[in-house]
Amino acid sequence: MTVSPLSPERPAAARGGSSRRQTLLTQLAGLLILLGVWWLVTDVLKLYPPYVFPGPKAVWTEVSYGLWGTGPQDGKLLSAIGGSLRRVLTGYAVAVLLGLLVGLLMGAWRPLRTTLGAYLTGIQSIPSIAFVPFAILFFGLNERAVMFVVILEGFIPVALAVSGALLNVPPALRVAGRTLGAGKLALTLRVLLPASVPSVLTGLRTAWSFSWRALVGAELLIAGVTSLGEMLEVGRNTANVALVLATIIIIGVIGGLFDAVLRAAETRVRRDYGLEVPA
Repeated sequence: MTVSPLSPERPAAARGGSSRRQTLLTQLAGLLILLGVWWLVTDVLKLYPPYVFPGPKAVWTEVSYGLWGTGPQDGKLLSAIGGSLRRVLTGYAVAVLLGLLVGLLMGAWRPLRTTLGAYLTGIQSIPSIAFVPFAILFFGLNERAVMFVVILEGFIPVALAVSGALLNVPPALRVAGRTLGAGKLALTLRVLLPASVPSVLTGLRTAWSFSWRALVGAELLIAGVTSLGEMLEVGRNTANVALVLATIIIIGVIGGLFDAVLRAAETRVRRDYGLEVPA
């Protein structure tokens, strides 16, 4: 169907594109202001010595050396990014699979939900860094200790999100499924779970942020693994604040990019389900 210039769909699409451009420009302006203030404080006013608070140029030098250049940290940041991404993506995938399975079981069986669900809620309130000493003592100073913390922190939000989403499905959908002859398993897999997808995606995004933060915290305390956490520790041990800031920025950028992808998927699904309208 051809949309005429006077059709309401065209202005709505134009408004959506204009809103996205406006948001992007606002975010870019905020970033430029932040960089300008940083440069003013460190390179112009020189309120702090460079070894305490380096300027943007010094931090960018560490990034370029670590990713592309030739210097003391040549290529180490790139290797650290690869190692951390491999761990977090593997751990996140395992956490999502376990969370989906346990969440389905909790949603279908009330005794499990009232017991295990309460325990998981309590465990979720414990900072991930508190599990690192146990992981070190149980698994040793190795990668398995890091993976344990990542999986644990990612698994709980998914399990709770799936269980809660199943409980919040409108009763009318349950009645309709039973009326059409769906058994308990078919009702869960073909009616309740599809209806829970928007809420589950929110849980997946939360699980990503938990897993990413848990990964960096565990890598900081567990030596012998090539990781972003190790780069933070190297910067601390060598009093290289520029390297520390460069690594922090990279951690934030990677976490933000993955969160943006998951947020876009969540927004798209919510619009397809009629739970959200384009701006």
